Amino acid sequence: MIEDTGPTPVKTKRQPRFRKVPLRLIVPNMVTLLALCSGLTAVRMAFEGRWEFAVGAVLIAAVLDGLDGRVARLMKGTSKFGAELDSLADFVNFGVVPALMLYIWILNEAGSLGWISALIFAICAALRLARFNVALDDPDKPAWASKFFTGVPAPAGALTVLLPLYFDFLGLFPHWFADSAVVAAYTIAIAFLLISRLPTFSGKNFGTRVRRDYVLPLFVFAVLIVALTASYPFRMLAGGSVLYLLSIPFSWQQHRKLVLADTGKSIDEDGDESDTDLDNIADRDKDHGS
Repeated sequence: MIEDTGPTPVKTKRQPRFRKVPLRLIVPNMVTLLALCSGLTAVRMAFEGRWEFAVGAVLIAAVLDGLDGRVARLMKGTSKFGAELDSLADFVNFGVVPALMLYIWILNEAGSLGWISALIFAICAALRLARFNVALDDPDKPAWASKFFTGVPAPAGALTVLLPLYFDFLGLFPHWFADSAVVAAYTIAIAFLLISRLPTFSGKNFGTRVRRDYVLPLFVFAVLIVALTASYPFRMLAGGSVLYLLSIPFSWQQHRKLVLADTGKSIDEDGDESDTDLDNIADRDKDHGS
């Protein structure tokens, strides 16, 4: 007699222990990690007193930071993991690294004030990046808002806060600027620009569409900028930092015009809103009539 043992169990296909990850997801993260390695190397160069290499490493980290997102979008390799990794790398490269470089260079002479200013800069960089990540999910932003950042972006803040260091190596360090307490105050000022509500030009939409007759001159201009930066790094970085700081009032003015245009208002010759003049005229006529 044959005993019935029930239905024969069906063998399921065994899933592989490790799934293959597409290369298009790996490449952007590798660029981010290279930027992180460059930023951490800048700290080593600062400890060794090799300031040219330290500044160059921060600059390379900034360039790679601008490339990783574009590479991810180009290869369709964006991911939540990559976004989190990029944010953490930005905090280290553009928050911790510049603060440590300035402290090693001159802020240590200011004692506790120098360390506090370095802490404030690093903390403000973290807060600025956190606010940027949250703002990405805002569905109510107008289309023109992509032309501006809220506050100074972290890479620009990192390169701008090193302006006293550039001046020192160029021999242009003003006597009043050579004091460690003044550098600490400047560091705190740049830190507050990071978390400020001031609109600054983003440049994200720059170069998305280029006229055909501008392509070759653009190539020549790009090569010229790279060659000048490689040959005269401190001059180019100092000039770029000063120009960037001077551009902030213009970005604020442009942003204000777009806001008023979006709300149906305009700016007249005296710089205020045209509607206010109409209100003033109405109030004046009312006073005369009473």
